[in-house]
Amino acid sequence: MSGQPPLARRATAEFVGTAALVAVVVGSGIQATGLTRDVGIQLLANSLATVLGLAVLIVLFGPISGAHFNPVVTLAAYLTDRRDGNGPPPHAVLAYVSAQIAGAVSGAVLADAMFAQPLVAWSTHDRFAPHLWLGEVVATAGLILLIFGLTRTGRAHLAPATVASFIGAAYWFTSSTSFANPAVTIGRAFTDTFAGIAPGSVPPFLAAQLIGGAAGLGLMAIVFGRPTPGDDDVTLPHDADHLANPAR
Repeated sequence: MSGQPPLARRATAEFVGTAALVAVVVGSGIQATGLTRDVGIQLLANSLATVLGLAVLIVLFGPISGAHFNPVVTLAAYLTDRRDGNGPPPHAVLAYVSAQIAGAVSGAVLADAMFAQPLVAWSTHDRFAPHLWLGEVVATAGLILLIFGLTRTGRAHLAPATVASFIGAAYWFTSSTSFANPAVTIGRAFTDTFAGIAPGSVPPFLAAQLIGGAAGLGLMAIVFGRPTPGDDDVTLPHDADHLANPAR
């Protein structure tokens, strides 16, 4: 596809967008815990800020990079495009994923700095349990099904509202509060605040998210069938297309 921004600009957009997303998640969690001791209200404030922030970030960065902000979304886009013969080169995928992870860590550090917290403090919030891993599988599968289903049916323009709404809902209906994003999961290990996750809890979360991503793609194939020529032309810039996500 001609006319797309250079890879460096797209990777920068993924870095900045993912950093901003994690700053919203972590910062709103810190703010909420400082305002109330009611955990329900804390989660409500955290989820509402995430919904609003994510929608804005998708609108802002979608035309540049596709606003993935999520390695699972990037890998899923690569796999579907590769199957259809239009896949981006591996170095573009690596650039996106590296930018997302670096951005997530930077966003956590930034949020801590804004609230006078230690810049890097490993989280002590243990999230190590099978039911939480199942929650991550469900959340990530739903996210991938939504994103690629919208693309397949020519409704990618609805992504800002629908993706943000799904993440907000999944905060509440999944046991894990819907991380659904390996980069964000890694970033949140660097902050010992409301939104943190203990480093020892990270690997099974990442595995669950990858499984969920594969399940989401499988569901997409079952529900929507194989694409016809032109179906994927509604996506945003190639090398990282299939619109946006994701996810927290």
